[in-house]
Amino acid sequence: MLKQYSIEIGGTVQGVGFRPFIYRLATGMGINGMVYNNNSGVTISVQATKEKCGEFAGKIKTLSPGASRITSFTIHEEPLAGLYEGFHIGGSRESGDCTAGISPDMAVCDECLREISDRNDNRYRYPFVNCTSCGPRFSIIKMLPYDRGMTTMADFAMCDDCASEFADAASRRFHAQPVCCDLCGPHYTLLHGTEKETDYERILQRICLTISSGRIVALKGVGGYNLLCLPGSRNAVMQLRRIKGRDRKPFAVMFRNVETVRAYALLGKDEEAVLVSARRPIVLLQQTRSTGSGVNDGYSTIGAILPYMPVHYDIFERTGADSLVFTSANKDSAPILKDNGEIMRFLAPEDIPVVLHDREIYNRVDDSVIAVVGGRETVLRRSRGYAPEGIDIGTACDGILALGGEMNSAFAVGKGNRAIPSQYLGNTGNRAAAAFYREMLEHYCTLFRFTPGRVVCDFHPGYFTSRLARIIAERYKAGISRVQHHHAHTAAVMAEYGIDRTVLSIALDGVGLGDDGSMWGGEILVCSPKRYRRLSHLPAVAMPGGDAASRMPWRMAVSYIDSVCGHSAYPKEFVERVGGYNVSGAEHMIHSGINAPLSSGAGRLFDAVSSLLGICDVNSYQGEAAIRLEQASDREETRRYPIDRHAPLSLHLLFPALLGDMQRGVATGVIAARFHNTLAYMLKTAVLTASRMCRITEVVLCGGVFQNKILSGLLIRGMEESGLKVYYPSRLPCNDSALAVGQMLVASKTG
Repeated sequence: MLKQYSIEIGGTVQGVGFRPFIYRLATGMGINGMVYNNNSGVTISVQATKEKCGEFAGKIKTLSPGASRITSFTIHEEPLAGLYEGFHIGGSRESGDCTAGISPDMAVCDECLREISDRNDNRYRYPFVNCTSCGPRFSIIKMLPYDRGMTTMADFAMCDDCASEFADAASRRFHAQPVCCDLCGPHYTLLHGTEKETDYERILQRICLTISSGRIVALKGVGGYNLLCLPGSRNAVMQLRRIKGRDRKPFAVMFRNVETVRAYALLGKDEEAVLVSARRPIVLLQQTRSTGSGVNDGYSTIGAILPYMPVHYDIFERTGADSLVFTSANKDSAPILKDNGEIMRFLAPEDIPVVLHDREIYNRVDDSVIAVVGGRETVLRRSRGYAPEGIDIGTACDGILALGGEMNSAFAVGKGNRAIPSQYLGNTGNRAAAAFYREMLEHYCTLFRFTPGRVVCDFHPGYFTSRLARIIAERYKAGISRVQHHHAHTAAVMAEYGIDRTVLSIALDGVGLGDDGSMWGGEILVCSPKRYRRLSHLPAVAMPGGDAASRMPWRMAVSYIDSVCGHSAYPKEFVERVGGYNVSGAEHMIHSGINAPLSSGAGRLFDAVSSLLGICDVNSYQGEAAIRLEQASDREETRRYPIDRHAPLSLHLLFPALLGDMQRGVATGVIAARFHNTLAYMLKTAVLTASRMCRITEVVLCGGVFQNKILSGLLIRGMEESGLKVYYPSRLPCNDSALAVGQMLVASKTG
């Protein structure tokens, strides 16, 4: 018996070819009806027998497009109101305040690449080719539903050929909203001094000539501008460092293809899968061969990325290069530049060609960064290709706005059971990053039809986000909650894995305000989404100079040695390098208690060891000393220093042993490795004690220190071998970018 059914589907089902998929499936099965977008997702109205509808629903769930993600699926019968003739795609409709998931931007697909290589195709050499499987999505959308008129592609009227493909059910561009060609645009323009070029072939020739001659080109991409040059051109690389104010931080490198990556780095199966995915992130790999002087000097790892826009492929083809330095156009710590006026002002003092295009970037997104740790993919910077995918936190969070922290900032808005985190927004202590934060908060509120009913922030009252929370709460007459930093870190991992029970947590980062007023960061906690308790922690030592100590690791070296070993224990070479006067000044602050707050932060411990070993005395970017300490470690060294089994987190055995190795002339790499091995063993021992005491066998790892692959790998392996279940961040970063999702889970559970 023929009946009428309404199928409501939520999740990432717009901008991924979902309606064309439904159309083809329905017509192939002889089902009549219609499908349309709404701001909640996709609605399908079908007329079929109960059995046929069930078969249709099953195929939707199992055969849906790879880029889609279904989070809700409901079917209900409705009155039969006239008979449909065939199946068609209807116009989008408004439907309340719920919102569909929005697809991230996706790399150009192989089929589109084949088209632009075919001289007989009307998109031959057209660099903005896209289809329902690839192209810009989040970067161009202004509002849901995801229709062309709601994106920055509204500025480009479809030509007859594109409109025909858009309406053709047999075409790959059937209802592909950004569909375009050379006739209807967008297009590139090259500007250099008084020169202006609009022909793509001549622009490409100019780009390649500039790069091949050892100079820099600025290129407008999907989510912002990038700067490109040959890694073997030291002058260009040094010019990049000067322009960006980036003294030592490594640059990412774009490689021609996977085979070229293998010529420069170790590429495991898991890393390759991430590298070639449509998300196209930067993937951190173990380097085997240098790409060029100044690119990542002193590092054993390299950030590798593959081409993801047609113009990238064209540049590699024309230049014959196997790799390019590929970095965002911005001052270090500031957001990536996205507007044509911004880039012209930024590069005005430089002799650099700028290649812009006329498609507006509405939502700026930098490249995402991924690492594979202990066989697990983990996001370190969540942006292009990943944002704005939501996280189902398993509990109602509608109307909650979580603002995150200060460093590596990201906020999250709550819709239904989903926390929708923003892309990486930078460090809000930077004025431009704070402005970017406000810009994206406004965009998300519009895009997701969101009005704050409750605002959540960090304990720390001095953060930009904490001050903003008070302003927003007052404006919307909303309640305000504050969540302890490391509780939020733990809760973020619990949200990701759907954990609603009590776990143990190892929370390691630089600093986070604790509930006793001191700075925490080396914590073992027992946590549920509602509450937490501090079980043990690394020793709290003074930070001489306060925040200055996090910028100057030598200050932390003074503090730890003074605290654990006493004045006479400083290595001679350390005192000579940083200066006896500076050592005495730091000691004075520690002993007098003037501007020397206490901190148990694991990040500060890494800083101290890095400085003692002469690896890094001053951080030129966040976490540099700790990163360089990891880079310097001898991966073959397996020995460790002794620990106190009765007080496993005590440092009174570690530092004398480490200083003894230095005095005996043991290689720096060996000492660095022994430090990692020892810290991992200390933490594992402390957690096993806590596990027996609390009768809990599940452990969450969280906090920015777990970006360290050596420490994370040792801990995961050691705890799993001891019978513990370990949860390591994957879809969310382990650093402060995840705080907002954790804050949201806590707020949703505490009322």
